[in-house]
Amino acid sequence: MYQLYGHPNSGAAAIEAALELCAIPYRFIDVAASAEAAHALEKLNPLKQIPALELPDGSILTESAAILIHLGLTFPSSGLLPDDPIERDQAIRGLVYIVSNCYSAIGIIDYPERWLIEADEASRENLMAGARARLHWSWEVFADEFSGELYLGEETPGALDVLAAVVSRWAGSREHLRNARPGFYAWLTRIDRHPTLAPVFARHWPT
Repeated sequence: MYQLYGHPNSGAAAIEAALELCAIPYRFIDVAASAEAAHALEKLNPLKQIPALELPDGSILTESAAILIHLGLTFPSSGLLPDDPIERDQAIRGLVYIVSNCYSAIGIIDYPERWLIEADEASRENLMAGARARLHWSWEVFADEFSGELYLGEETPGALDVLAAVVSRWAGSREHLRNARPGFYAWLTRIDRHPTLAPVFARHWPT
């Protein structure tokens, strides 16, 4: 059985959603729920970052894009990755784009002290503001470059849809996109409502 290490309101939501689309059994381990779970994560991933996915054979996958690509290739009927090679290449490109441009900026916003020698308040605020502006611009570029690859409401959402729907929830990105790219914002909310994904998102972001 797959074992997913994460906690609510985290990138693990994208992997949990993907596992649901694959229709395979898995166990979600909340690393914030106990010291034992947190220690288990540290043994699997020295960076103590989530998500981390333990495969049925005991091997470990980290990095959201890598995990989603693995699931898409291992369970092709899930629709996580397109069958067409050209479309699949673009989906993988989009996954890497989100991780390298959007997810990374969120890490700076959440933990600015990791990137500063002298973490005084003025430096922290300046770095966070710059990272947030860059993040919002990166989402605009994503919307312009990848909208043609996204779920339109008739087919099954793919890995790119799932990751975009999760990572865009942080640091004011949805609010920015509502005005800056309303069509893309509508795509994201459509993904949120998908019957397979909505229960996962509700567990991570209860209203």
